[in-house]
Amino acid sequence: MRIVCVSTPGGRELFASDLGHGEDPHVAVWQHGLSLTRPLSATRDGEEIVLTVQGAPHSHGQVRLRRPRGLDPDLHTEPGEVPQVRQRVAAYGIVTSPRGLLATQFSDRTHVPGQWGLPGGGVDPGEEPPRTVVREAWEESGQRIEIGDLVAVQSDHWIGRAPNGTLEDFHAVRLVYAGTCPEPTDPVVHDVGGTTSAAQWVDLAAWRRVWWTAGARSLLDKNL
Repeated sequence: MRIVCVSTPGGRELFASDLGHGEDPHVAVWQHGLSLTRPLSATRDGEEIVLTVQGAPHSHGQVRLRRPRGLDPDLHTEPGEVPQVRQRVAAYGIVTSPRGLLATQFSDRTHVPGQWGLPGGGVDPGEEPPRTVVREAWEESGQRIEIGDLVAVQSDHWIGRAPNGTLEDFHAVRLVYAGTCPEPTDPVVHDVGGTTSAAQWVDLAAWRRVWWTAGARSLLDKNL
């Protein structure tokens, strides 16, 4: 992934650089003496995804340490076992409709079975991130949605085991879009046997009563 920081939407470029493995986009911008004020777009340039953000100068110096890498507290490794380095870019949607907020439940193929998140998933090769959300919303809930603005970027970095047992040095970058569903229906999971076990429309007045993942809860606190 490449990150481009501009002064205003369509304005002059302040800097552009590759996003290193484990590097948070907010920290990358901070290290250039700027604060990430707003994500603007994420587009594909060949095999690379280019994240464009708006930045503004800050007054706290130009050096900030990288956010610490997490470590699964229950992790057991074999002598000499080396984690595979993996960076995964994914796209998700905060999707609303007259029936409420669209939520998807994680299956037992994940590390958070039973918890709820937002529709979305990994960006496929050659796929534009907004299209990822449209595709995943259909696969995970049977809803046809429309994508709006890019509203947030999240990043996590940890060492742990994937659901298949592979030891990974894993960097997750999540692009989060606003979305709407003009004609909501009763949710149905089409991708049976995957990482989604169920989907539902959640009343916007009661969304805090749902057992969200920490990441989804943080996003909803800031964007609902």
